[in-house]
Amino acid sequence: MDNKKQLIALAFCGLVSVAQAGEKEELLKLRNTTTNLIKELVKQGVLTEKVADEMIKKAEADAAQQTEQQAAQQTDAPEPGEIRVPYVPEFVKDEIRQQVRSELRADVVHDVMQEAKTQKWGVPDALPEWISRFKMSGDLRLRSQNDFMADYNRPGSYFDYQAINQLGGITAAGINAFPNSTNDRHRFRERLRLAIDAKVADGVKAGVRLATSNIPDPVSTNQTLGNTGSQYDFNVDRAYLKYDAVNAEGFKWLTLTGGRMANPWYVGGGEFTGGSELVWDVDLSFEGFAATYRHSLHGLDALHTKDDDKHSVFATAGAFPLQESALSANDKWLFGSQVGLDWGFENQDAFKLALAYFDYENTKANPNQNTPATCDTNSPSNNLSLPQFMQFGNTVAAICYEGNAEDPGQFPAQYGLASDYNIINASAAYDIAKFAPHHIIVGVDYAKNIGFDSESVQQLVGSPISDATNAWQVRVDFGWPKVDHASQWNVFALYKYVERDAVFDAYTDSDFHLGGTNAKGWVVGGNYGLMKNVWATGRWLSTDVITGPKYGNDILQLDLNTRF
Repeated sequence: MDNKKQLIALAFCGLVSVAQAGEKEELLKLRNTTTNLIKELVKQGVLTEKVADEMIKKAEADAAQQTEQQAAQQTDAPEPGEIRVPYVPEFVKDEIRQQVRSELRADVVHDVMQEAKTQKWGVPDALPEWISRFKMSGDLRLRSQNDFMADYNRPGSYFDYQAINQLGGITAAGINAFPNSTNDRHRFRERLRLAIDAKVADGVKAGVRLATSNIPDPVSTNQTLGNTGSQYDFNVDRAYLKYDAVNAEGFKWLTLTGGRMANPWYVGGGEFTGGSELVWDVDLSFEGFAATYRHSLHGLDALHTKDDDKHSVFATAGAFPLQESALSANDKWLFGSQVGLDWGFENQDAFKLALAYFDYENTKANPNQNTPATCDTNSPSNNLSLPQFMQFGNTVAAICYEGNAEDPGQFPAQYGLASDYNIINASAAYDIAKFAPHHIIVGVDYAKNIGFDSESVQQLVGSPISDATNAWQVRVDFGWPKVDHASQWNVFALYKYVERDAVFDAYTDSDFHLGGTNAKGWVVGGNYGLMKNVWATGRWLSTDVITGPKYGNDILQLDLNTRF
């Protein structure tokens, strides 16, 4: 740009010099020089041809006008061969300067920006075209977590069925057969996620996300620090194809997704931290296929324009394989469907409501029929009804026992779920924008397992089991809907009540009561922006069991979050 500025300065000097030159030869020379300089500015893109022509024409017109005015004031006629050049007043020079500056400013900025975009900021062909179709993003969270156990807890009150199944029985698991319920615990944890989204074609996107995680745990991507320097696991958390169909008005009326994807269901109860985790943990990814259809309701209210997509109904359906095996025709599946309403008001308030049904297939325990009902503890997966992952709370039944035919054991070696899970889920949230930019969001979420059959469960367990199949949550959020700049904030509070067999314990919230069902309690917390894309989060969770021996805990989580 320094060379261009010099050329412009020379052009201005040339224009002034034309008026001051005293000889015809010098006038012609300076005029040609000035014209060539202006052409060079056009060639380099500093001036457009139109602006250059207007500059020359205006300079000639001003010079002619001044010549006429000076000639009219002259009383003496010029001698033959004499050339008189009128003086160019300062106000004319200033007018030319101001006009050139104003015209150049917009054109130069536009030309530079356009050149930067097309030429990759001054480095032509530095990057191939396909790179522009990719978008990378990520987030990193550092967490300090304190687990405080209630004084009234008693060791050995509950079994850790996930550890028992993995280790091959109660005897083999030893102390690990019981969850920690008496020792306070403090740990530092970290979560790193990297995502790449690629535009395949119009409306078609491929997505991949890598995350720190513990492979057997589908509801947590946390990595606990303190592994004697061992490297972290970094696994494929998502890998999917998505197609979005958009009509002529820009309304997204259809979404089709396949692969390992984000949660396709609407989960009410507040949008600040991803919504309710009553049924689904926020870190859970789904494997399978999902489709969402949306229908605009613009015609029902003339106050809203056709560009407003906040007035619609939607329907989602999905099918997700949970466990597939060549040794069985009865693979485990999750089928789901959901319908809902999304409505925005003229005062910027918003309301969303959804009703869903989730059906788990072939997840119920299938006890071994041999006598005695022993199993090969060296291969705990020999029975396909064995859950691959469990947290806490669901009613379980023995699948097989320790020992062998010659020396039968008396303790179960493997456990499975005693109930079917067919869950009805209703959720809603109302966003009050009266105090914008601060919002109040009130959310409710309710779930019931209608697949629980008392007689069937009693037959598997061997004793009467009461119906405990309801779960609900009420949540209130207040503050900025999204915290991504300094001094932005929000706070929230919720009460949750999740009975023993209300939801699938493997997929529900992994933080509330340290994961699982049969728990009730409060959660309070907030977020505060420290700088752009950096914010702090604090949460206090106070919970206890609903039925069974007393088992309570309080959890304090302090997070430092970044996104990039």
